[in-house]
Amino acid sequence: MATRLEIPSLWAPVRRLLGGLDTLPRLTLLAAGAGFIVGGVIVLFRGALEALAWLLHGHGVDDLEALPTVAHVVMPIVGALALGVVFNRLPAEEQRLGVSHVMERLARHGAQMPWRSAWRQFYGAVVGLVAGLSGGREGPAVHLGAAASSLLGTAFNQSAQNLRTLVACGSAAAIAASFNTPLAGVVFAMEVVLMEYTVVGFVPVIVSTVAATVVSRSVFGGEAVFAVPETELRSLLEVPYIVLVGVAVGILGGVFIRAVQMFARFRALPFWLRATAAGGITGGVALFAPAALGIGYDTVDTALLGHLAWTALLAILVAKTIATAACVGVGLPVGIIAPTLMMGAMIGGLLGEAGNAMAPGHASEPALYVMLGMAAMMAAVLQAPLAALAAVLELTANPAVILPAMLVIVVAKLVVRQAFKQRSVFLDTLAGLGIRYPPKPSDEAREQAS
Repeated sequence: MATRLEIPSLWAPVRRLLGGLDTLPRLTLLAAGAGFIVGGVIVLFRGALEALAWLLHGHGVDDLEALPTVAHVVMPIVGALALGVVFNRLPAEEQRLGVSHVMERLARHGAQMPWRSAWRQFYGAVVGLVAGLSGGREGPAVHLGAAASSLLGTAFNQSAQNLRTLVACGSAAAIAASFNTPLAGVVFAMEVVLMEYTVVGFVPVIVSTVAATVVSRSVFGGEAVFAVPETELRSLLEVPYIVLVGVAVGILGGVFIRAVQMFARFRALPFWLRATAAGGITGGVALFAPAALGIGYDTVDTALLGHLAWTALLAILVAKTIATAACVGVGLPVGIIAPTLMMGAMIGGLLGEAGNAMAPGHASEPALYVMLGMAAMMAAVLQAPLAALAAVLELTANPAVILPAMLVIVVAKLVVRQAFKQRSVFLDTLAGLGIRYPPKPSDEAREQAS
């Protein structure tokens, strides 16, 4: 159970004020406070990532390929060992972090989240990503945001249902503050974390997202994450090819999920051993494709600008798929959304180059297919089409991608769902724990009673 925070007597009038309000106004006020808190937490998280990266090796966390070759191999292994020292003595349930942990707490613990797991997530993500382990910052950000909101709600004695809404608020706020994507944050919280859309839930989630985005933009600015050249779908004659792109990305998504499941079988081993193995795999593939290290947003930018040859796109795609499957599969505290965007960008770039080779002067620029690959891969792996569409639209600030993205997202999602019989990676993890998600109200009551 989460540790209950004691409210100082100074806040007693605030508690009484909230207690006298109806549910929606009360949740909206708490959501606003949670949004500002989560925005500050994410600013601190991102700042810690960059500060530690510059302190240790003089480069930003997204510029690890610029380091010497020996560092590409050694850093992931050393980082994995540093995680093993902290995590190895913990029981298995306390080693689980990220989005799956948030969903588990929603299903089994009345949305109460312990602050200790949030601290472990902060430490684990900062060390892992700075060391170059293949992953993203969004999963850790969601965990941190959900924990901050849950602890705030617990401090004000909110019911389990209200805590669920506040956890969604924190999750959405974290995505928004981390990537400057407020709309995607709202959709992600509803489509992936809660897996339900409610009118009462939308208002607090939107308010918290706006508050967190204000905090984030005041520090990092409001520019789009990726530098996207002007591009659009040149002809509707490309629609059949876009369908084929969706099929190809769906196959990649299915293979990736299967690879994650394969590495997950090693979770019975001691944490330090499987973490070191994942670090070794990451360092090994980095010998051939250093861009597979870390988050990889700089590599996505390079692909969007058309500065990667098809051989580089292919090498990075294979290396990133293997490294991410290993890191995520064995349970390292890194996120999965950024790697899916990068893998999608690589396969999209490859297929864009192929399309231009088959129809030179008539096919759309490869940059469009890079964006389509990003959207399709995120939708395929997370089984979250609306979140993927909103994320890519906001990350690239290019509305021209909407129509073809809608098509490629649907095709990729269906391939994973029907051909591979796979659900999202998060639901797969919960199924391995014996958790039915989203839980029925009777299931939640039973879990809380036990």
